[in-house]
Amino acid sequence: MNDDRPLILVVEDEPQIRRFVRAALEDEGRVVEAGSAAEALEAFTGPGPALAIIDLGLPDRDGVELIRELRTWTMLPLLVLSARSAEAEKVAALDAGADDYLTKPFGVQEMRARVRALLRRQKVGAGDTVIEFGNIRVDRAHRSVTRDGVAIHLTPIEYRLLGVLLAKAGRVLTHRQLLMDVWGPGHAERGHYLRIYIGHLRQKLEADPARPRFLLTETGIGYRFQLEEPAA
Repeated sequence: MNDDRPLILVVEDEPQIRRFVRAALEDEGRVVEAGSAAEALEAFTGPGPALAIIDLGLPDRDGVELIRELRTWTMLPLLVLSARSAEAEKVAALDAGADDYLTKPFGVQEMRARVRALLRRQKVGAGDTVIEFGNIRVDRAHRSVTRDGVAIHLTPIEYRLLGVLLAKAGRVLTHRQLLMDVWGPGHAERGHYLRIYIGHLRQKLEADPARPRFLLTETGIGYRFQLEEPAA
Protein backbone atom coordinates (compact mmCIF):
# COMPACT_ATOMS: atom_id res chain seq x y z
CA MET A 1 0.00 0.00 0.00
CA ASN A 2 1.44 3.35 -1.03
CA ASP A 3 1.89 5.99 1.65
CA ASP A 4 1.13 9.31 -0.05
CA ARG A 5 1.54 11.42 3.09
CA PRO A 6 4.02 14.31 2.85
CA LEU A 7 7.69 13.48 3.32
CA ILE A 8 9.29 15.37 6.23
CA LEU A 9 13.08 15.64 6.46
CA VAL A 10 14.57 16.09 9.96
CA VAL A 11 18.12 17.49 9.88
CA GLU A 12 19.58 17.14 13.38
CA ASP A 13 22.94 15.80 14.54
CA GLU A 14 21.73 14.50 17.92
CA PRO A 15 20.17 11.02 17.45
CA GLN A 16 18.00 11.34 20.57
CA ILE A 17 16.38 14.55 19.31
CA ARG A 18 15.93 13.06 15.81
CA ARG A 19 14.09 10.08 17.29
CA PHE A 20 11.97 12.36 19.47
CA VAL A 21 10.97 14.57 16.52
CA ARG A 22 10.33 11.54 14.32
CA ALA A 23 8.00 9.97 16.88
CA ALA A 24 6.18 13.28 17.42
CA LEU A 25 5.51 13.71 13.69
CA GLU A 26 4.43 10.19 12.79
CA ASP A 27 0.83 11.34 12.39
CA GLU A 28 1.80 14.31 10.19
CA GLY A 29 3.73 12.47 7.47
CA ARG A 30 6.56 10.12 6.56
CA VAL A 31 9.74 11.16 8.36
CA VAL A 32 13.30 10.69 7.12
CA GLU A 33 16.42 11.67 9.04
CA ALA A 34 19.73 13.36 8.29
CA GLY A 35 22.54 13.85 10.79
CA SER A 36 24.46 16.47 8.82
CA ALA A 37 24.12 19.05 6.06
CA ALA A 38 25.69 16.62 3.58
CA GLU A 39 23.15 13.92 4.42
CA ALA A 40 20.38 16.50 4.12
CA LEU A 41 21.44 17.42 0.58
CA GLU A 42 21.59 13.71 -0.34
CA ALA A 43 17.93 13.42 0.69
CA PHE A 44 17.05 15.55 -2.35
CA THR A 45 18.54 13.16 -4.89
CA GLY A 46 15.27 11.19 -5.05
CA PRO A 47 11.71 12.43 -4.56
CA GLY A 48 12.27 15.51 -2.43
CA PRO A 49 10.67 16.20 0.92
CA ALA A 50 7.61 18.39 1.32
CA LEU A 51 9.12 20.09 4.38
CA ALA A 52 12.51 20.17 6.14
CA ILE A 53 13.17 20.70 9.84
CA ILE A 54 16.70 21.99 10.38
CA ASP A 55 18.93 22.39 13.44
CA LEU A 56 21.44 25.23 13.11
CA GLY A 57 24.30 23.52 14.97
CA LEU A 58 25.23 20.86 12.41
CA PRO A 59 28.64 19.14 12.53
CA ASP A 60 29.77 19.86 8.96
CA ARG A 61 28.41 23.37 8.38
CA ASP A 62 26.20 25.99 9.94
CA GLY A 63 22.47 25.49 9.46
CA VAL A 64 22.05 29.06 8.19
CA GLU A 65 24.47 28.27 5.35
CA LEU A 66 22.45 25.15 4.51
CA ILE A 67 19.22 27.17 4.45
CA ARG A 68 20.82 29.76 2.19
CA GLU A 69 21.99 27.03 -0.23
CA LEU A 70 18.60 25.31 -0.27
CA ARG A 71 16.92 28.62 -1.10
CA THR A 72 18.95 28.91 -4.30
CA TRP A 73 16.95 26.06 -5.86
CA THR A 74 13.93 25.11 -3.73
CA MET A 75 11.05 26.89 -2.00
CA LEU A 76 9.93 24.00 0.19
CA PRO A 77 8.98 25.08 3.74
CA LEU A 78 11.90 25.15 6.17
CA LEU A 79 11.34 25.05 9.94
CA VAL A 80 14.30 25.73 12.26
CA LEU A 81 14.56 23.90 15.59
CA SER A 82 17.48 25.38 17.52
CA ALA A 83 18.79 26.11 20.99
CA ARG A 84 19.90 29.53 19.72
CA SER A 85 17.37 31.89 21.27
CA ALA A 86 18.83 35.35 20.55
CA GLU A 87 16.69 37.53 18.30
CA ALA A 88 19.68 38.18 16.03
CA GLU A 89 20.09 34.43 15.47
CA LYS A 90 16.41 34.04 14.62
CA VAL A 91 16.46 36.99 12.23
CA ALA A 92 19.60 35.64 10.51
CA ALA A 93 17.93 32.26 9.88
CA LEU A 94 14.69 33.85 8.68
CA ASP A 95 16.51 36.32 6.43
CA ALA A 96 18.44 33.37 4.96
CA GLY A 97 15.14 31.82 3.93
CA ALA A 98 13.70 29.83 6.85
CA ASP A 99 9.92 29.97 7.11
CA ASP A 100 9.59 29.52 10.86
CA TYR A 101 11.72 29.14 14.00
CA LEU A 102 11.18 27.16 17.19
CA THR A 103 13.55 27.41 20.12
CA LYS A 104 14.59 24.31 22.07
CA PRO A 105 13.12 23.11 24.33
CA PHE A 106 9.81 23.22 22.46
CA GLY A 107 6.35 21.79 23.01
CA VAL A 108 5.34 18.82 20.86
CA GLN A 109 1.89 20.24 20.14
CA GLU A 110 3.34 23.58 19.05
CA MET A 111 5.82 21.85 16.73
CA ARG A 112 3.04 19.77 15.18
CA ALA A 113 0.91 22.88 14.69
CA ARG A 114 3.79 24.72 12.99
CA VAL A 115 4.43 21.74 10.70
CA ARG A 116 0.75 21.50 9.73
CA ALA A 117 0.62 25.25 9.05
CA LEU A 118 3.67 25.11 6.79
CA LEU A 119 2.32 22.13 4.86
CA ARG A 120 -1.02 23.92 4.42
CA ARG A 121 0.79 27.00 3.16
CA GLN A 122 1.83 25.11 0.03
CA LYS A 123 -1.83 24.92 -0.95
CA VAL A 124 -2.04 28.72 -1.09
CA GLY A 125 0.05 29.30 -4.20
CA ALA A 126 0.74 32.34 -6.29
CA GLY A 127 -1.85 31.10 -8.78
CA ASP A 128 -4.74 31.18 -6.31
CA THR A 129 -6.85 34.13 -7.33
CA VAL A 130 -9.23 34.11 -4.36
CA ILE A 131 -8.15 33.77 -0.72
CA GLU A 132 -10.57 33.78 2.20
CA PHE A 133 -9.94 34.12 5.93
CA GLY A 134 -12.60 34.80 8.54
CA ASN A 135 -15.21 36.94 6.81
CA ILE A 136 -12.65 38.53 4.49
CA ARG A 137 -12.34 37.66 0.79
CA VAL A 138 -9.37 38.78 -1.31
CA ASP A 139 -9.80 38.53 -5.08
CA ARG A 140 -6.36 38.93 -6.63
CA ALA A 141 -7.62 38.91 -10.20
CA HIS A 142 -9.81 41.95 -9.57
CA ARG A 143 -7.61 43.49 -6.82
CA SER A 144 -10.61 43.65 -4.51
CA VAL A 145 -11.06 43.01 -0.79
CA THR A 146 -14.47 42.52 0.82
CA ARG A 147 -15.89 41.80 4.27
CA ASP A 148 -19.19 39.91 4.14
CA GLY A 149 -19.54 41.10 0.56
CA VAL A 150 -18.95 44.79 1.38
CA ALA A 151 -15.94 46.39 -0.31
CA ILE A 152 -12.96 47.44 1.83
CA HIS A 153 -10.82 50.21 0.41
CA LEU A 154 -7.08 49.57 0.57
CA THR A 155 -4.46 52.02 -0.62
CA PRO A 156 -1.91 50.73 -3.17
CA ILE A 157 0.72 50.29 -0.42
CA GLU A 158 -1.72 48.50 1.87
CA TYR A 159 -2.75 46.14 -0.93
CA ARG A 160 0.89 45.45 -1.86
CA LEU A 161 1.75 44.67 1.78
CA LEU A 162 -1.26 42.39 2.12
CA GLY A 163 -0.28 40.64 -1.12
CA VAL A 164 3.24 39.89 0.17
CA LEU A 165 1.86 38.58 3.48
CA LEU A 166 -0.71 36.36 1.77
CA ALA A 167 1.79 35.01 -0.77
CA LYS A 168 3.88 33.77 2.18
CA ALA A 169 1.06 32.96 4.59
CA GLY A 170 2.18 30.93 7.58
CA ARG A 171 5.77 32.10 7.21
CA VAL A 172 7.50 34.48 9.62
CA LEU A 173 8.64 37.50 7.61
CA THR A 174 11.24 39.79 9.15
CA HIS A 175 10.84 43.55 9.21
CA ARG A 176 13.66 43.84 6.67
CA GLN A 177 12.10 41.30 4.29
CA LEU A 178 8.77 43.11 4.27
CA LEU A 179 10.33 46.55 3.85
CA MET A 180 12.45 45.31 0.94
CA ASP A 181 9.54 43.53 -0.77
CA VAL A 182 7.02 46.36 -0.39
CA TRP A 183 9.05 49.59 -0.40
CA GLY A 184 12.38 48.52 -1.92
CA PRO A 185 16.05 48.50 -0.83
CA GLY A 186 16.14 52.21 0.00
CA HIS A 187 13.65 51.68 2.83
CA ALA A 188 15.09 48.54 4.42
CA GLU A 189 15.79 50.25 7.75
CA ARG A 190 12.60 52.35 8.01
CA GLY A 191 10.65 50.15 10.38
CA HIS A 192 8.19 52.90 11.29
CA TYR A 193 6.70 52.65 7.76
CA LEU A 194 5.89 49.02 8.39
CA ARG A 195 4.35 49.56 11.83
CA ILE A 196 2.05 52.24 10.44
CA TYR A 197 0.78 50.14 7.54
CA ILE A 198 0.43 46.96 9.60
CA GLY A 199 -1.76 49.04 11.93
CA HIS A 200 -3.82 50.24 8.95
CA LEU A 201 -4.38 46.65 7.74
CA ARG A 202 -5.41 45.47 11.18
CA GLN A 203 -7.91 48.31 11.46
CA LYS A 204 -9.46 47.29 8.14
CA LEU A 205 -9.25 43.48 8.31
CA GLU A 206 -9.35 42.42 11.95
CA ALA A 207 -12.55 42.34 14.00
CA ASP A 208 -10.50 43.46 17.03
CA PRO A 209 -7.29 45.17 15.87
CA ALA A 210 -5.88 45.08 19.42
CA ARG A 211 -6.20 41.28 19.45
CA PRO A 212 -5.47 40.22 15.87
CA ARG A 213 -6.49 36.74 14.71
CA PHE A 214 -4.70 36.72 11.37
CA LEU A 215 -1.97 39.38 11.14
CA LEU A 216 0.27 38.31 14.01
CA THR A 217 3.35 39.97 15.50
CA GLU A 218 6.53 37.95 16.04
CA THR A 219 8.09 40.10 18.75
CA GLY A 220 11.42 41.61 17.78
CA ILE A 221 11.45 39.77 14.45
CA GLY A 222 8.54 40.63 12.15
CA TYR A 223 5.06 39.41 11.25
CA ARG A 224 3.21 36.27 10.24
CA PHE A 225 -0.10 36.06 8.35
CA GLN A 226 -2.11 33.13 9.70
CA LEU A 227 -4.95 32.14 7.39
CA GLU A 228 -6.58 29.79 9.87
CA GLU A 229 -7.32 30.55 13.49
CA PRO A 230 -5.44 28.40 16.02
CA ALA A 231 -7.49 25.55 17.48
CA ALA A 232 -9.12 26.34 20.81
